[in-house]
Amino acid sequence: MKIRQFLKAPCAAALTAATLLLSSLAAAQAPAAAPAAAGTKVEMQWLGQAGFRIVSPGGKLIVIDPWIKGGPKAPANYKADLGALGKIDLLLVTHAHVDHLGDAPALAILNKTKLYGPADMVTPLTTLGMIPAELGHRFNKTGNVKPLPGIKVTAVQAEHSSLIVWNNPATSKNESHPAGEAMGYIIELENGFKIWHMGDTGLFGDMKFISERYKPDLVLMPIGGNFTMDPEDAAFALNTWIKPKMVIPMHYNSNPLTPGTLAEFQAAMKDSSVKIVPMTEGQTLSF
Repeated sequence: MKIRQFLKAPCAAALTAATLLLSSLAAAQAPAAAPAAAGTKVEMQWLGQAGFRIVSPGGKLIVIDPWIKGGPKAPANYKADLGALGKIDLLLVTHAHVDHLGDAPALAILNKTKLYGPADMVTPLTTLGMIPAELGHRFNKTGNVKPLPGIKVTAVQAEHSSLIVWNNPATSKNESHPAGEAMGYIIELENGFKIWHMGDTGLFGDMKFISERYKPDLVLMPIGGNFTMDPEDAAFALNTWIKPKMVIPMHYNSNPLTPGTLAEFQAAMKDSSVKIVPMTEGQTLSF
């Protein structure tokens, strides 16, 4: 009995040592753990009119159409200090009207970040000296850029106009300068979530094509009327051509010349399956 116990003990020890050795070898040969996947949440803050501050799942700060200093409904903390927006990684402008171009040139210079926009808008911004040439990136409809890892922006059609009003320092007078054509953007984030910022636009039939081609999850849609679609036209486009999962109405409530209201839009959408996500200026939501 004692002999058997003596024999078993070293055998058990040897087996344990062999097991540990095999485990170590297996661990050394196993592939490295995959990096953590990108986050799932998208944070969106409405800056008023067509302006949005977006934090991507990867933590990148995107700002679109920042009409802040002159925007009557822009958050007060940003009005007091543009730097309070944070370090901007991607700056997008849909067209040159003041309620969209707004503070974008100042933010490009402050953050030393490129201003992305319609080619024939960015050119006069640089030739007039509103931004340095190296801070402007020109692209046009159906063109796309990949300005940050995992983020892609495609320029799409918008049915609107574009004009820069510039105060000439030599004369102290305002001058009007052509600024190309207005655009919208399909913004695809790191986790595949797609946002269609329509910019300022009226109805056009290729809204259907854009929706079918890019399949946006969330549409940011003007409803104010006069310069853009009104609530009834916006509802028609959503229900007939676009049919996204969600829509945030924008470009209303900041200008007496854009009289469309959220209540009118909700009434026009009462039988729709599209989820309306109403926001108040300064509010932040997660998706």
